Amino acid sequence: MNKVFNLFDLSQKVNYRTEILAGLTVAMTMIPESLSFAILAGFPPLVGLYGAFIMGLVTAIFGGRPGLISGGAGATVIVLIALMKSHGLEYVFGAIVIAGIIQILVGLFKLGKFIRLVPQPVMYGFVNGLAIVIFMSQLEQFKTIINGQTQWLTGTPFLIMAGLVALTIAIVVLFPKITKVIPSSLVAILVVFAVVLLFNIDTKQVQDIASVSGSLPPFHIPNFPLNFDTFLIILPYGVIMAAVGLTEGLLTLNLVDEITSTKGNSNRECVAQGSANILNGFFFGMGGCPMIAQTLVNLSAGSRARLSGIVAALAILLIILVGAPVIGKLPMAALTGVMIMVAFGTFEWASLKIFKRMPKSDIFVMLVVTLITVLLHNLALAVLIGVIISALVFAWDNAKRIRARKYIDEAGVKHYEIFGPLFFGSVTNFAEKFDVANDPNEIIIDFKESRVADMSAIEALNALTHRYYLQGKKVHLRYLSKDCIQLLNNAEAIVDVNIMEDPTYLLMDKKNI
Repeated sequence: MNKVFNLFDLSQKVNYRTEILAGLTVAMTMIPESLSFAILAGFPPLVGLYGAFIMGLVTAIFGGRPGLISGGAGATVIVLIALMKSHGLEYVFGAIVIAGIIQILVGLFKLGKFIRLVPQPVMYGFVNGLAIVIFMSQLEQFKTIINGQTQWLTGTPFLIMAGLVALTIAIVVLFPKITKVIPSSLVAILVVFAVVLLFNIDTKQVQDIASVSGSLPPFHIPNFPLNFDTFLIILPYGVIMAAVGLTEGLLTLNLVDEITSTKGNSNRECVAQGSANILNGFFFGMGGCPMIAQTLVNLSAGSRARLSGIVAALAILLIILVGAPVIGKLPMAALTGVMIMVAFGTFEWASLKIFKRMPKSDIFVMLVVTLITVLLHNLALAVLIGVIISALVFAWDNAKRIRARKYIDEAGVKHYEIFGPLFFGSVTNFAEKFDVANDPNEIIIDFKESRVADMSAIEALNALTHRYYLQGKKVHLRYLSKDCIQLLNNAEAIVDVNIMEDPTYLLMDKKNI
């Protein structure tokens, strides 16, 4: 048994009781969410549960790190709603398979590392926005359908729902002060369940959302025309789903890394996520990605190994097969209370404490990402816009940092010592540092404290040296790094200049490029 778990990166000591209880708790929170997302997209309810089981089991065993929980996430399901409405469920399964293939390729080519490019303000905005979305989604449980119209609960039904939610939250908060041996969220669910049964309280239950009874996921080849036109229809949805899933998944992985002070494997997570989605496409699952809410439930329950994820997935399957009558009677108020506490724990309260000390640009990025996440529920778009804004702010700040120290040596040669990177954002300030008309006949531009970064920089050098050429003056570039020299050599038809390497203060002139 231990050898099997060691194979799956469980070389550390495993607390089996904690892992099993955490897995059961996660399963309880995944079931209503998976059903809700499936119904929202127009899928059969069991498609949501099958997706949670397949996604959860595969990624728990083969994923990028212990503790990460995957399932039928709303972020990926929302992408497929339009395809479901226009072409039906079979095309959806095809898009899920395409998404899985793309995700595997990302992992195999080791592109998962690019998630490191996401700045901290974007992470704050992503997490805070997600916390707000999780909280707001729980408010839907305070609504009911009357005569075909959705209305807020009022009177006694509202008070019962609110009271049970409050009881759940109180147990989640207070029970850890008694003992941490059993996850407080699981205790809260069981206690509220018992209260509802004991006092025969009439309140919304899981079975009011949909039936959770079924069989093993059946193998099924998506039934659609195998031609190029079909491929063009499903490809965009597959690409977007893959991007959304990887973005949310790798950000969640990073978050778990921070919480547990351990390091996950982003490329392995990409491959596992893609493999699970391919299986979903052939076994009636709605696909998905790592779920931050359930992951935080898992971690808060004390899990630090893969076993909890395996238990959660198997528990969902067991419930589908034999446990539906019992699980169907779970009060939604208990699950709502647990998810509200998850939202509370997800929010980065530290970001509010340092709000006044953050640069204005970082505050702006954080707020933009939060608003996009809350208003559009599009996590990938929110993160992408946040990264773009952060990159532009970084480029603007660095563009202002370029400086030049000037002096004329004993031989009458004028030196320009450049400080700061030369790239597209700084080329204008760079060009303004030079006095072409009044400079002597020989000029040395010293890049010891700078570097040539891109083609815009090369073009700026080309324009500058051409101005000196028209004045009959000679320019040398000095202390260029190897990658800068290679960049210039690759553009040898553009730059007209002598490159000087002087690591030992012995000048070596090259022919004019």
